[in-house]
Amino acid sequence: MKKRITILKAIITENTLLVETNESINGLIPGGQILVDSDQSSFIYIMEDQEDYTYIVLPEHIWPFLKDANEEKKPIWLSFNEEQIELINFHEELEYVISNIKGNSNYGDDMVKKVEGIFTV
Repeated sequence: MKKRITILKAIITENTLLVETNESINGLIPGGQILVDSDQSSFIYIMEDQEDYTYIVLPEHIWPFLKDANEEKKPIWLSFNEEQIELINFHEELEYVISNIKGNSNYGDDMVKKVEGIFTV
């Protein structure tokens, strides 16, 4: 099973969105891809290390921050203590995933409602 690191909180600043976790992110490399976990109502940003993938879980409670950062094209940074990694290709991937979810019952009605409720303009 892939390692999962869940984002606990998000802080939006003037220039960036900082998403924080309580697990080390040392050695992780941004994969530049976002997946959807409809069962857990979350987005998954893929990170790589030398051996496998790590899933960065972006739960529903931080989606409003993702929406704001996406609209303003603010860089997204993953943070644990003093470690920080920019999540590359984030906005492009998020927009692609959202466009696929809207109105698409393959993701489940609950997921579609949640995504449309937050990301619909």
